[in-house]
Amino acid sequence: MGRTIKRFPDGSLLEFDQGNFDEWCIFLTRPGHPRFAPKDWQYFIRLQELAACYGKQKVYADFVAIFDATDRTLNAELLAQISRTSVDYTQHTLRADIVFTLLYAGMLAEENKAHAPLGKRIKRLGVYQVVREGMRPREAATFSVGRPWQELARLCEERGF
Repeated sequence: MGRTIKRFPDGSLLEFDQGNFDEWCIFLTRPGHPRFAPKDWQYFIRLQELAACYGKQKVYADFVAIFDATDRTLNAELLAQISRTSVDYTQHTLRADIVFTLLYAGMLAEENKAHAPLGKRIKRLGVYQVVREGMRPREAATFSVGRPWQELARLCEERGF
């Protein structure tokens, strides 16, 4: 049985549950569809689409506000703030709410994983690469694989985070 992160207005459910490695695997269940664990590249695509419609600056600034407020605990007020912020994405409110909540959950998981020296910064690097640098979502999603954490930390620092 998963730990509920958020239930969305359309009935979609986001939760943490046991995955292949730990209990921080994120699962999304959409109405009429089976439960699945979204991959980084999948929500990076949605984030890129939001940036194309609403501007890179807005999407990145909204993400950074979530990043700055993320620690090791699931914060109900931050989840509510994500929903309030998502209303600004007029025709894509639900999409924005799900994508930003997925990113929040991913950062929360990274902050709680053992042996994750970069913590939530690894998600910020991917978001930065997709939204600010125009990297393809699949490339950004696999960029850190096999790279030493020190190199990734340096890349984060070069980008100001």
